[in-house]
Amino acid sequence: MTEPTPLPAAASRVPPAWLVRVLALLCALVFIALPSLLLPAGDPVAVLLLDHHALPPPNSPFVYPFTIQNLMHLLLFAGFGELFVRWRVLRDESALLAAHLLPEDPRVVLQSHDLPAIRARVAGRHDGEQGVLPGLIDLCILQFQSSRSVDQVVSVLNSSLELIAHRVDLCYAMLRYLVWVIPTIGFIGTVIGIALALNLIDPSAGTQPLGEIAKALGVSFYTTLVALIESAILVLLLNLVQTREERIINQAGHYTLVNLVNRLYAG
Repeated sequence: MTEPTPLPAAASRVPPAWLVRVLALLCALVFIALPSLLLPAGDPVAVLLLDHHALPPPNSPFVYPFTIQNLMHLLLFAGFGELFVRWRVLRDESALLAAHLLPEDPRVVLQSHDLPAIRARVAGRHDGEQGVLPGLIDLCILQFQSSRSVDQVVSVLNSSLELIAHRVDLCYAMLRYLVWVIPTIGFIGTVIGIALALNLIDPSAGTQPLGEIAKALGVSFYTTLVALIESAILVLLLNLVQTREERIINQAGHYTLVNLVNRLYAG
């Protein structure tokens, strides 16, 4: 039997969520500060990305750097931080799948006296939140030792996989909210920009500043454009990471079924 690959305890492999969020916030500030310093105010790119005007639009409630675009950048990097945490989790789960925690020789049959050694190998590699495969192995062994029934082990395995899938889905709730809120804020910024542009119209004046009105209307749609681009990036990464994590859960369940449950002998 192949010896399991040494791995650190499950709770120590993934960085704390608060630390990742702080680093994501710092990265967002750097992302905002660099073009602010490199691009002059009023530059088309600065106006598009940051809403950084040489002269603030009339009656605008936003004073740089407190703009809609910069708020969306902060939310985007918050999403990147959440994705990084999930990516680290799935990377560690992939390492556990490759650690040969169970005998993989198809000729091996597991009896009760073989199970304590296997359980000792997975001890400390799961904590209820991380370590899907070690957790499944530990739970199945405990169920078999208490019931001596393979059917009950299969039932517990299926129930555990459903609970794990639901738990993983809940981990992406904040990311799904960010995917929704970024374009929503972009639309809000566009509505505010249109309202400010319409305020330039003076019914009592003989002629209207059509050039300024048209320019203000064009700038008002920048928030929606940036929001849709950032939301599309976040949705793509969200789907890639979540699909990979769900696939790993399925692989962990299949690995446990093939190399543990199907080899149990209650005689």
